[in-house]
Amino acid sequence: MIHLYQNNGYNIVLDVNSGAVHVVDEIAYDVIGFLERENPLHTVESLGTEETKARLWEAFADKFAREDVFDVLEAVIGLAGEGRLFARDVYEDFIDVVKQRKTVVKALCLHIAHDCNLACKYCFAEEGEYHGRRALMTFEVGRKALDFLIANSGSRRNLEVDFFGGEPLMNWQVVKDLVAYGREQEKLHDKHFRFTLTTNGVLLNEEVQAFVNKEMDNVVLSLDGRKAVNDRMRPFRNGKGSYDLIVPKFRRLAESRNQQKYYIRGTFTRQNLDFSKDVMHFVDLGFEQISIEPVVGEDSDPYAIRERDLPDIFREYDILAKMMVERGRAGKGFTFFHFMIDLEGGPCVSKRLSGCGSGTEYLAVTPWGDLYPCHQFVGQEEFLMGNVDEGIARPEIADEFRSCSVYSKEKCKGCFARFYCSGGCMANSYKFHQTIHDTYDVSCEMERKRVECAIMIKAALADVECAGAGR
Repeated sequence: MIHLYQNNGYNIVLDVNSGAVHVVDEIAYDVIGFLERENPLHTVESLGTEETKARLWEAFADKFAREDVFDVLEAVIGLAGEGRLFARDVYEDFIDVVKQRKTVVKALCLHIAHDCNLACKYCFAEEGEYHGRRALMTFEVGRKALDFLIANSGSRRNLEVDFFGGEPLMNWQVVKDLVAYGREQEKLHDKHFRFTLTTNGVLLNEEVQAFVNKEMDNVVLSLDGRKAVNDRMRPFRNGKGSYDLIVPKFRRLAESRNQQKYYIRGTFTRQNLDFSKDVMHFVDLGFEQISIEPVVGEDSDPYAIRERDLPDIFREYDILAKMMVERGRAGKGFTFFHFMIDLEGGPCVSKRLSGCGSGTEYLAVTPWGDLYPCHQFVGQEEFLMGNVDEGIARPEIADEFRSCSVYSKEKCKGCFARFYCSGGCMANSYKFHQTIHDTYDVSCEMERKRVECAIMIKAALADVECAGAGR
């Protein structure tokens, strides 16, 4: 499968199955596009037949010189022979192996607090209640969760634990106690915990910052962008905005971590579809690690993104991508999470096929110790898998998640971005289709655009191998 597109003056050819990217000139772009449409077999032999050559020349005789057309064809045949154009899909051969593999738990999302000191209007967690009740996790429940993770992690040494909420700083002492317990267990079991914290920053202070910098491998800082945008969607319960209180704290924390191992993480809605301005607002504030995610909401929600908003969103991603190229060339680059892409190695086969590992490698733990496939399923009783006392009581749920892949979703089979998003978010699929084996269509459209922009940025900032008479 080949995906061809043009962005920011570049003609880009992505070979989907190999992951190879080629930045090419007009003639190569047109010839490869013709071969993708008109030569369905895409074997080296079929590309070089006299019939293919005849049809190719017939198509371009009035546009290009004969010698140039066939020079490009020769180059294409060479790349196809090397497996970098029109490559065969080898991943489908592994799908049964991936589905049958015995997975180990490597990460937990600890819902340390089902409570929050903000009242964000789009919050899927219902201000921390998660379709249930407000509660704080006890040290005892958290200890059992870490014991469960160790016991179910097999030979894997590095384990990940995210302190999540609600707002985890509302249960700060338990966070500290669990980190201390985890460090003790590392020595006993030859494990290493990578702790992370997701916080809205309201309770962030010097003591918290010092501890976070010592113990947390990553920190996610929740802020939506410009003051008016943030305060509209992330107010306190009394309606007062949170921006002025939080921004100075986040700037200090980011600087104290040398602008590394953190993300300033926002959410954009249809009320700020000009979100590239929010990203650049973060950059102007000095942040270098940035993520702004699209909101996921029902059509009845006034802030929910709709299909008709996509052209505006695509335009914003293009604007942002061009800004990143300009800043990168000037030595003032920054990281935007959704444009991070690895064109060299990329994720392992299982990640390419099945994604984040929710329900198998990654689980969420409620304050009272219940286990769910991920934080977005918490409170949906049909996905209750077990608890930290008894372990997994419903392994059939893990089996269902394990069987979910880009080959179990019809919409993914013909999508050029499938090995980058790995089928998308299963929670969003369930939210809109009542099955994890589907996709959230609006999100898919945005992901395809993000992949295109990410590859363009790589093409603009680095030497990308060219096909034909490329750059």
